[in-house]
Amino acid sequence: MKPAKHRWNFPCCPPLLCILLIAAFAGSAAAGQKRELWFYYATNLQVDENVAKLEAIWRRAAGAGFGVVMLTDSKFSRLGDLGSMEGRYFANVARTRKLADDLKLRIVPVVYPMGWSNCLLWHNPNLAEGLPVKDALFVVKGGQAGIVADPPVGLAKPNWKDDTVSIAGNVATVENPGANSRFVYNLKLPKYRSYHVSVSIKTEGFTGKPEIKPLAAGRALQFQDLDVKKTQDWTQCHVVFNTLENEEVILYFGVWGGAKGKLQWRDWKIEESGLINVLRRPGAPFSIKGYVEGKDYEKVEDPNLGNKPWKGEYTSWHEPPAIKTKLPDGTQLRVSWFHPAIIYEGSVMCCVSEPQTMELLADEARRVTAAWKPKAVMMGHDEIRILNRDEACQGRGLDAGALLADNAKACVKLLNGCDVLAWSDMFDPNHNARKDYYLVRGDLTGSWEGLDKSVTVVNWNFEHRDKSLKFFAGRGHKQVIAGYYDGAPAGVKDWLVAADKVDGVVGVMYTTWVSKYDDLEAFAKVCKEHEAK
Repeated sequence: MKPAKHRWNFPCCPPLLCILLIAAFAGSAAAGQKRELWFYYATNLQVDENVAKLEAIWRRAAGAGFGVVMLTDSKFSRLGDLGSMEGRYFANVARTRKLADDLKLRIVPVVYPMGWSNCLLWHNPNLAEGLPVKDALFVVKGGQAGIVADPPVGLAKPNWKDDTVSIAGNVATVENPGANSRFVYNLKLPKYRSYHVSVSIKTEGFTGKPEIKPLAAGRALQFQDLDVKKTQDWTQCHVVFNTLENEEVILYFGVWGGAKGKLQWRDWKIEESGLINVLRRPGAPFSIKGYVEGKDYEKVEDPNLGNKPWKGEYTSWHEPPAIKTKLPDGTQLRVSWFHPAIIYEGSVMCCVSEPQTMELLADEARRVTAAWKPKAVMMGHDEIRILNRDEACQGRGLDAGALLADNAKACVKLLNGCDVLAWSDMFDPNHNARKDYYLVRGDLTGSWEGLDKSVTVVNWNFEHRDKSLKFFAGRGHKQVIAGYYDGAPAGVKDWLVAADKVDGVVGVMYTTWVSKYDDLEAFAKVCKEHEAK
């Protein structure tokens, strides 16, 4: 409900005092808004023991005054493909719904994994958003065509290094660096080519984070974590990056900031990647200039695409497929294709413009709402770090913001009959809805046009909370604060103070990414004490 409108009349009140009284009254109205307590819960209901586990936590939450649970499960994306586990899974759904009813908790399920799309890509790994490779050189030998670097590329002596790095032969060593410790190559490379960088890393009690970071025109081209342990023997690490529209790339091996312990790098090299994780779908075509698939060469596929270690998971490096052909040895081929980008711990984004993506999202919405009968549903659009790169997207002639707005609008429509919520970041000009966001092509400005004011925004932009809350309130959205994030429970106070300045903040959510529920009661106490003031 919207607050009722009032008129105030203060006879005999001086104008300045009148203004101050009105301002104070308005401020206290916002501050006095009753905000429901929410908590975020991730689980896998295919496992019976997880129902007993969540019961203990949900009972504590209900006892502390929480009224809503935002529930996420990667299986929501494939409720029609549970196989022999279907009976067990839906029995656990029924147990969970009954528990929530008994505790008077409302369940808000999360649908649409847009950003971290791996559970959706379980159905078809080719639906990943693709980065283009154009006219890479392959040469035929012995019935197969393999990649040949064009032009040749290598890593000899670094162009420069920080003083904290010592290099002897093929080994770079860093010990207890008090500042950045990097060695760097300035590379001239063709546009739209894919490169594989490998290196072996050894650590002894090292507290920093080693990274391989290619930069071009002020933007990073690669974001995958190396997963280096604090102490490990020599371990080979791999990343793949695409030059995109760039011809000059600065390739960093290193650590940013000081650290303790010892880090060593050895045998670093670069090569064109070949057909690693090649995508095959209409909006991400594969082609060899002047030749026909099925006639001049066999169909090209990567059997490891999105299948290691299980469906929906992508590896940055494995043996890429060769092109099998009967063309004569020495034949040069110019090959173009698309490949996904892997972000941080393995996140891969789907293509918003491929028709099958929307078919899968519609199926998920239908099955999840049928299973849970929810009053409200949460959309999972969040941290969409690659968009508008393949032909399916670019063929629509829209900028990134318009593409995302169109997808959001369609996803809201699929949830007709439910109240809809959405994470804030991809629709917030003070957060990720902007130019130059990760590997997104174009500008995400205007993405918020995909959310009409009936959509409740779950706001996690703590750094710019005042601007962000004001932006969404000004567009007529109700909001729920996403706080905690595994920090101190008292940290939500700053959020609550900011929320007092706007109308429409209807809830506060205990948000944990590591399933840490130790502070449920303390978090609720902070919120209740603030409301009582």
